[in-house]
Parts: sequence; structure tokens; C-alpha cells
Amino acid sequence: MIAGSRVTREEELYWLALRMTPGLGTRWMARLVEHFRTPRAVFTASRSELEALGLSGSVAQSLASGCAFEDAVIQQEKMLAAGVAAITLHDDRYPWRLREIFDPPVVLFVRGRAELLRSVMLAVVGTRRATPYGLAATERLAGDLARAGLVIVSGMARGIDTAAHKAALAAGAPTVAVLGCGADVVYPIENRRLAEQIAERGLLVSEFPMGTPAYPQNFPIRNRIISGLSAGVLVVEGAQYSGSAITARLALEQNREVFAVPGNITSRMSWGPNLLIKQGAKLVQDANDVLVELPLEDRRRLALETQGRLFAGQGSGGQSCQPGVALSETARRVLAHLHVDAGTHLDELLERCEDLSSSEIIAALFELEMAGLIRQLPGKNFVKVWGESRSS
Repeated sequence: MIAGSRVTREEELYWLALRMTPGLGTRWMARLVEHFRTPRAVFTASRSELEALGLSGSVAQSLASGCAFEDAVIQQEKMLAAGVAAITLHDDRYPWRLREIFDPPVVLFVRGRAELLRSVMLAVVGTRRATPYGLAATERLAGDLARAGLVIVSGMARGIDTAAHKAALAAGAPTVAVLGCGADVVYPIENRRLAEQIAERGLLVSEFPMGTPAYPQNFPIRNRIISGLSAGVLVVEGAQYSGSAITARLALEQNREVFAVPGNITSRMSWGPNLLIKQGAKLVQDANDVLVELPLEDRRRLALETQGRLFAGQGSGGQSCQPGVALSETARRVLAHLHVDAGTHLDELLERCEDLSSSEIIAALFELEMAGLIRQLPGKNFVKVWGESRSS
């Protein structure tokens, strides 16, 4: 299905009516739009034409009679009042990764910065009953990955999801929350403040119509969107048959990378990620374990975006300008210990920068690598590539 321009308000009404038609599932919506080319054409088709495609008589009658248009008008009014926009499957803002999954939602209800749907995203998911270890790991990893330029995606549930969103925001980065309720509904209620922060600095996303409560059955359904938006899924904690395990399985079906943080073998909450690692998921100890496994196109895009931020406002034209004014103090210190002609091991950097913690040094190395100023060699050795980064 080919993306087009943004729909008009009248065209949006047809998309909403299609979404509100009772008994019509996601796959059928997409099939009908593909066959008839537009939702408007679906509603002008006769009942016999619709039944000939395999639709049941009751659903075909609902479409032919246009009974869902009253609900569609109400949806538009609620969207306007809540500041929510509809992004349809034909909209040029619709995320390309999500479009490729088996059953992409035909309409996304979004509130916030819709342009983030074009970003390189990574899902961070886990249990609602997080342990202190899980929360600490999430805070560190989600923060480091957000600083590296990835947009963190999660479900705004209690526990790991909430920690991931908060870590991204604390890092000064946006984050995307995929909801199991309407975009105008906050669940859990204690995350009301977090939802407002995400709507202001990031993006709230839902496939459910406005006003939809947080029914339990909605959450497994929304998990395919969390993984579908993302280049990969990082599982921090969760039981063997938890929602995060479902998201990981969906990620595999969608050909996404799956990452897992190892946990204490005596903890039930470690059973899910430890099992994923046994089954081949990438073991994650620091953010670099995720970054090096991303598709080449995504890594290159992150590097170019980070480099653009670092060199914004600096000299060009081949002049040798120093990047120090744009780098953090820690990154400048670490860069001073690296060389163009010989690799420096991570342990050597830890010895030379005794007053810095390992996480601070690793974060600085991420910053430098994403800027194109250094390159990692096998065995956790790093070399300076300043000349190459300036000529790229």
C-alpha cells in the first residue's frame, strides 16, 4: 500500500467510519482499502460487492448503510477537543516500519509530536512489578540509548515502562508511549503527569477510538504496535508468559532485533529475559550492546543526526575546527586519551580517568561514536577517527 499525502477532514471521516464499523477487524479494513483504493469507495460499494469479497452479511450491511458515520463525527469532535490527530495508513506520516507488519492499524490516534514517527525507535519493555535492579537497569540503559539518538518506545504501564519513559525525558530526549486505551484516556491514573509530559515533549499513540477504556484485552493487541514501530525490542524484566514476552515474540515475527537484560536466576522476574537469551536474544550489559546490532542504515542515520547536532554552528569548508564546544566535558576528556593510529582499551581508559565511573566513560564513548569521532574495534578497543568524520 502506497503512502500518500495527508488526508482532508472529509476523507478522515471515512477512515474513522471504517474504524468504527462494528465487526470489522484490522486485517479486513486493510484488505478493503487495498481493494477499493479509498475508504470512500468502500462505503459506496454495494452489499453484494462486499459479500463477494468474503465479508459476512451483517458487516457488509453495516458498511453499505453507513451506520458508523454518526460515531465517526463524534470521534472527530472528541479528537478536536483533546488535541488528537488521526494518521491513516495512506498518510505520509505513517511510520514505514509499522506499515510492513502483518496487521498494521489503519488509523493511529496521536497526541504530541507526530514527526517522531519517522525517528529510529527502540522499544523498552518489562514487568509492572519491577525490582530495584530492573528499575536501575532501565534507567541507565534507556537514558544512554536516548542520549545516543534513539527514541524510546514503551507502553506507559507501571514498572519498567514508566521507568523507560522517565529516563528518556530525564536525558532531555523525546519518548513515545503506545496506549492500550484511547489517546484521551490516562492509564494508570498515577501516570497523568507523565502522560502530559510525553504529549508535550514526545508522542502518545493509540489505535483505539477516543474514550476507549483500558480493557485488559487491549494490551496484548497494542504490543504489536510497540514492536512494529521499533528497530528492536529490549526486555528488562518479566515472567515467562508476561506481556513483555508477548512483545518479544511479536518482534521476532516482525523480523525485529530482540535484546534482553540478564537477571538473577533466583528471581521470577528474570525468567523471561534469561529465557530469551537462551533462545538467542542479544544479552545487553550496556547501551553499546544494542547500538552495534541495529541495522546499518539506522546506525548511520543516528551517527549523522548526532554529528549534525554536535557541529551545528561550527566552521565548515574543510577547516580543522575543534568539536570541544559541542561535546560534554566527559567526552572531551575521553577523546583526549584516544589516538588515530592505535587502539585504546576500555580498561586503560578506566585507569586513566580514575575519577570517572565506568558508566560515565561508556556514555562518553557512545557520544563520541555517534558523532563519528571514534570507532570501536574488536575487544572493546577504541580509536580516534577525527579526520574521517570531518570528510564524511
